[in-house]
Amino acid sequence: MHRNKILVIGATGNVGGHAVDLLRASGAVVRAMTRKPVSLPDEVEVVRGDLIDLSSLRAALESVDAVLLIWPFATVPENAAVIEAIEQHASRIVFVSSAAVRDDALEQNGPIAAFHAAIEHRIQESALEWTFLRPYGFASNALSWAPEIRTADAVRGAHGEAPMTPIHERDVAAVAAHVLTSTGHGSTTHVLTGPERLTQAAQVRTIGEVLGRQLRWVEIPPAEAGAKMFPGSPPEIAEAALNGYAQLIEHPGPITSTVADLTGRPARTFREWVADHAADFE
Repeated sequence: MHRNKILVIGATGNVGGHAVDLLRASGAVVRAMTRKPVSLPDEVEVVRGDLIDLSSLRAALESVDAVLLIWPFATVPENAAVIEAIEQHASRIVFVSSAAVRDDALEQNGPIAAFHAAIEHRIQESALEWTFLRPYGFASNALSWAPEIRTADAVRGAHGEAPMTPIHERDVAAVAAHVLTSTGHGSTTHVLTGPERLTQAAQVRTIGEVLGRQLRWVEIPPAEAGAKMFPGSPPEIAEAALNGYAQLIEHPGPITSTVADLTGRPARTFREWVADHAADFE
């Protein structure tokens, strides 16, 4: 195992928080970059930094060997200077990208794919040893239903029959931690999914079963669903996501064994994710 210093950018997010814990448990030397002061275990060095504040980023990168980059999509523009700063300090990078990216496409389909593909391209052009993690839909996307579930027995949305492979954020973090503390992952892309396909409607029912309630999905037109299902997202992002859901009905995404292959542990089911987050729905 390497004892190099690893900087986690996005250390308080869903994936980053778990990655910090897993890296620390593995014995790695961890530095966590956060926008605001936070309390983390004493073994973790916490530094303030922001991708839009390059001076703070460069300070956070001092004496760092490897970086886990989780870009706050839709809130921080893609910026070549970020990758250049990382390249000047670190030798390795693991980037949590998106399965929406297509290597064989001349033009990416939608803003989500285009955004992540642009960052991947910047990294590939650098001298960094890189690994890309491309997860399909996060199980944590279901948290957008929490306000309705707390007050009603139905969730309203579009494309309820779209099959998805929701992945637990801890499994993405586990793959990231494994890659950062082992060798043989340079110039490699890992596609990550959960272990099962579940429609959005089935996910809602599963949440109800874990909570001991009968919950149901209510289908509404996509034109009404965008702002509701993706609150705070730009309209073009919501539209792109809904279009992706519609495409899944005709062309379901794959189920990969990557989590199990790399971590030695089966990917967690959506039911397990709900059990871990039950309090968020109550």
